Amino acid sequence: MGRIAVIGAGMGAMAAAARLAVAGHRVAVYERTETYGGAVRRFERDGFGFDTGPGLLTLPAVYRDLFIKTGKQPLEECVELVQVDPSSRHVFADGTEVSLPNASRAGVVAALDEALGAGAGARWGDFLLRAREAWDRTRRPLLEEPLWPNWSVLAEREPYPAVPHKRLLRTRRAVTLAEIGAWELRDPRLAALLDGYALTYGVDPGTAPASAAVLPYMEHAFGTWYVRGGIRELARAVYERCLARKVEFVFGAEVTGVVEKDGRAAGVELADGAVAEADTVVGAGPWRLRGLVPGRELYGAKDLAPGAEGLHPGRVVVCLALRGGREPDAVHRTVVHAPAAADELSLFGPGGVPERPTVRVDRPDDPALRPDDAHESVVLTATVPSGTGYDWAAPGAADAFADRMAAAAEHAIPGLQERTLWREVRTPVHTERETGAEGGAVPPPSLASAEGTLHPSNCPAIPGLFTAGGWSHPGGGLPHAGMSGALVAGLVVEGPEFRGSQ
Repeated sequence: MGRIAVIGAGMGAMAAAARLAVAGHRVAVYERTETYGGAVRRFERDGFGFDTGPGLLTLPAVYRDLFIKTGKQPLEECVELVQVDPSSRHVFADGTEVSLPNASRAGVVAALDEALGAGAGARWGDFLLRAREAWDRTRRPLLEEPLWPNWSVLAEREPYPAVPHKRLLRTRRAVTLAEIGAWELRDPRLAALLDGYALTYGVDPGTAPASAAVLPYMEHAFGTWYVRGGIRELARAVYERCLARKVEFVFGAEVTGVVEKDGRAAGVELADGAVAEADTVVGAGPWRLRGLVPGRELYGAKDLAPGAEGLHPGRVVVCLALRGGREPDAVHRTVVHAPAAADELSLFGPGGVPERPTVRVDRPDDPALRPDDAHESVVLTATVPSGTGYDWAAPGAADAFADRMAAAAEHAIPGLQERTLWREVRTPVHTERETGAEGGAVPPPSLASAEGTLHPSNCPAIPGLFTAGGWSHPGGGLPHAGMSGALVAGLVVEGPEFRGSQ
């Protein structure tokens, strides 16, 4: 077995490191910051704790598999998973509210009928059946297998079975998420509900392909989960599993280059001039590798699919320390939806940020995140465009947008402003600093279709070099990062013939 150098300690990289160590390799992880987890961070102050990355976990089976394959202790012995119910409460622009039960299609249909009127639930339920078909068509090639050399077949056919829509003697089918909302759901509140799922994953609802329907389907089918102590506890558990498997971590070690020998990756160069030799290098996204392997073409036409390049949305997170205890019947997550016109015209348009953003309000009932029961820890999150020229570092810019988010969150927590002791505002500037992602962008998951996003292959054109994490196949999100680690480990151990777990 060989020596493996891993660049960065994000979730995908650590998932790969643990699996490779179990396979008998000597694995060393070089992380430029002083901690692990990538975007899975925690902010702490005055006894309050806040998740500043993902707040909930979907598809926990990905991490259950990681822990089964890398040790005797299963995931549930390392972290406490709590199924969130209701999965979410939604407040729409017209004041309508609805709470959706977790992992219950029938319960969701009934709740929507009661809140939005007869027929609304049936339309959403029928949409979920079509979304399931898209999921069944794409699950294996998009999530469980390395990116096919003939990946173009994933872009030749829209996997979502859109309903024919007749207008002006023409029959059309929805090819974008927005068209599904307008033509199939036929209710601005249901359309906003659909948009909200896309925004959670950092997907632009105005241009997302119809295949993005799999995102709400995943949550409805497999449920949403909270990790007691915060999602950061999941990162801690994966880190500790790596340590138990004798993975070495070197923090404060910025990788400045990939060493090549005889045409293949042979180690990494560090900022202090040191060289760590290795038989295999596991790297980060292509945008970072270009700077580490200058003058080399990392991907051929077969490896770099549409959507792999370009700027993706980022996020603004507002951490709120509140006086006063959490109400016993408070919902863990509330989504306050912006008016449809605001999303369509300004959310991802050129220049600026939305005047009225859609805001996710997370209120975990977790004593570990508050100093005592007379206080509450709340996180507000909004998806924002990146690369628009909006200067988050300009005086007052971040606070001005945070004020808009807090105003929206008042619909979820009345009296929020009066209860606020202090707040911490984190913008794409923080994301770029902590993860290195250009413009503070957050990677979306891979989506099939001609208008979809397919992230680069896990195997760049340099032998001995692999990539794991959200900027590589199968894309962003906690489950997708874990899947990327499994794919890279399989490719390293079994070679290019590896086709995913059976």
